[in-house]
Amino acid sequence: MVNKTNPKPANFSLTGFIQVTRLWNLLIIVMAQYFTAAFLLATERIIFNKSLFILSLSTVLIAAAGYIINDYYDVKIDLINKPKRVVVGRILKRRVAMVAHTILNITGIGLGFTLSIKIGLVNFFCALLLWSYSNQLKRMVLIGNLSVAFLTGLSIYVIAFFFDPDNIMIIAYSLFAFAFTLIREIIKDIEDLKGDATFGCKTLPVVYGIRKTKNVIYFLSVLFLVLLCWLAFHFIGVEMMFFCLGLVAPVGFLIYKLAKADKTIEFNYLSNYCKFVMLIGICSMILFY
Repeated sequence: MVNKTNPKPANFSLTGFIQVTRLWNLLIIVMAQYFTAAFLLATERIIFNKSLFILSLSTVLIAAAGYIINDYYDVKIDLINKPKRVVVGRILKRRVAMVAHTILNITGIGLGFTLSIKIGLVNFFCALLLWSYSNQLKRMVLIGNLSVAFLTGLSIYVIAFFFDPDNIMIIAYSLFAFAFTLIREIIKDIEDLKGDATFGCKTLPVVYGIRKTKNVIYFLSVLFLVLLCWLAFHFIGVEMMFFCLGLVAPVGFLIYKLAKADKTIEFNYLSNYCKFVMLIGICSMILFY
């Protein structure tokens, strides 16, 4: 008799594939890249450029592969931290996930090389770093957090890297994405403390505790605002200074709520809050058009 409450994983499940590749996160990446190209580049009609489409598609494919391999390695941890969100081994077979990961990476890297050697190499580096993160780096103090933050910032900066390497506005937004992702990743580590500690992950909250980890987040939040204001004042202008001042309230609210947080649901809220602030930050690019 078939156990209907625990069905065997399928060779392919569209629902499972959408879950494991974080479709909404991929759409945010596309939005961020197209907003960057449309509002921060001086080139006219850049959003209709075929190279931009290929660049964005290759980025998304590699990001999707990264999500898959991360879930592949984290099944046991996720069964503790978020059992209802486990896909690999429950909805999708493990070997199917690995095949999908490989195909997406090869396609994304190949598309990068059709644009230029440097983009192909960047894509190869990103795919390798995502695999290294899932396999080992995320279990090391701060290294995994920095890796994800770097890749998030790079997903925006790659537009400048290909079209306009000296675009200071894109560099500023890349810093914004890097900083908020770093803060969000550390908060997620606090949220996932139980599972990470069980399987020997050396994250900041596991090694140093929640209180000291909060202090690190406070420091990074203030440092990020200072650096962004300095960049805006010396290289960009008054418009970016208003953007920086506009971040004071969201960062202040984050610090206030973080100081009071002590439950998993509260850290989950702050993680989602950081994602929301990043989304609003991306939308603010419209102001610089």
